[in-house]
Amino acid sequence: MAGGVAGAPGRVTVASGAAATIYHNPRCSKSRQALALLQDAGADVTVIEYLKTPPSRDTLAALLARGGIAPRAALRRDAPTVADDEAALDLMARDPATIERPLVETDKGVRLARPPELVREIL
Repeated sequence: MAGGVAGAPGRVTVASGAAATIYHNPRCSKSRQALALLQDAGADVTVIEYLKTPPSRDTLAALLARGGIAPRAALRRDAPTVADDEAALDLMARDPATIERPLVETDKGVRLARPPELVREIL
């Protein structure tokens, strides 16, 4: 863990200014919790409200591949059923509300932060 453990058990701190990007929905409690974990760890967080500024299909494909996440696994549970990962990418690019959140990227990788504590794996 970069920076080791400080403060309360389970708290991770990162090197000052370590970069993180969160594809965030401020109305989602899990997304807010993941953002708070990143901020508490001292990360320099770029917040992308993906419903307002959706990632392209290519960006989604690259993020998910980097995180080892199958595109169908990145669909919200209430999203329409799709035949395969290519169809999942098409759907998420067309309708960003179908993307599970939050999606977090750092230099150490990408995580679909459900539960939010999964962001600690990439800090």
